[in-house]
Amino acid sequence: MFDEILSSYGLHPNHYKITPFGAGLINRTWKLSTQQGPCFILQEINTTVFKQPADIADNIRNLGDYLQQHAPGYLFAGALPTQSGSDLYIDKNNRFFRLFKFIPDSHSIDVVQSPKEAYEAARQFALFTKLLSGFDCGRLKITIPQFHDLSLRYRQFTEALATGNSRRIKESADLIQFLKEQEHLVHTFEAIKKDAGFRTRVIHHDTKISNVLFDNHDKGLCVIDLDTVMPGYYISDVGDMMRTYLSPASEEVKELDTISVREEIFTAIARGYLGELKNELTETEKLHFVYSGKYMIYMQALRFLTDHLNDDRYYGAKYEGHNFMRAQNQAVLLQKFTQQEDLFNHIISTL
Repeated sequence: MFDEILSSYGLHPNHYKITPFGAGLINRTWKLSTQQGPCFILQEINTTVFKQPADIADNIRNLGDYLQQHAPGYLFAGALPTQSGSDLYIDKNNRFFRLFKFIPDSHSIDVVQSPKEAYEAARQFALFTKLLSGFDCGRLKITIPQFHDLSLRYRQFTEALATGNSRRIKESADLIQFLKEQEHLVHTFEAIKKDAGFRTRVIHHDTKISNVLFDNHDKGLCVIDLDTVMPGYYISDVGDMMRTYLSPASEEVKELDTISVREEIFTAIARGYLGELKNELTETEKLHFVYSGKYMIYMQALRFLTDHLNDDRYYGAKYEGHNFMRAQNQAVLLQKFTQQEDLFNHIISTL
């Protein structure tokens, strides 16, 4: 398999050591290492999640062309063309691959340990959106339809209550009631979609810390994994950072008392993001900065519980009640975040 792929890029297969790379859950990734020149990253696109790989390739190429013209100094992690000029290599089994340059002296991290890491990541995601502020969002293809549509996720939740596993519905009664009580967050999202003060922007949509490259001094270099870059609202990127950075405990943690919301990490996210985008955001958008966290945490809680009620059809489960536990985890995170909402709004007012 690898011989044909590498040859299509003009690379000699015998010159490279190929090893699995990274901890991504969607696409399969390998590092191509050599002592004789630059190293590369090879990736197979998961077509179960991304049903139109060519759309991803078009988006990345168009964004890269724009940045090359308007921000040539930005380190853009775009795919390399094959010898025939294609953005993708398609094998005989209709599998889609792309090749990237490996950026030397760079690394990624999986868990936020310090405010500096959160600040640098937030700054990089904001810078990405800022540099593309003049790009026509209408040119971007939708790679995952309605990905961060909270209204859709709530409808799916209510449908699961009507048609899902009756035993699981009964056992989840307390959590179901709590999530129903947060429906006002859906109403806020509906209002946002109608508000001219909220602008559609080029948004990454997957702002976990591992999608930022850092240099050897832990300074942010650029954002990577651009498959979910689509038109959207900035609350998607900020909310996903809050959801995944604020607590030292991940969404997989069963020990719910270990979940906390770190004020210093929130402040770092806000300083990093607003430091780049404050002058780009409207006053209406700025007023929803804290809402971003509630929006994304709540949406993920809904998605986990919906999957549990539907017998784990989407996420799957490693043990009985896995998605129920994940939903509980996110519900606790939402509660603890909301308890500090006034403090967080005060922090934003000082920046």
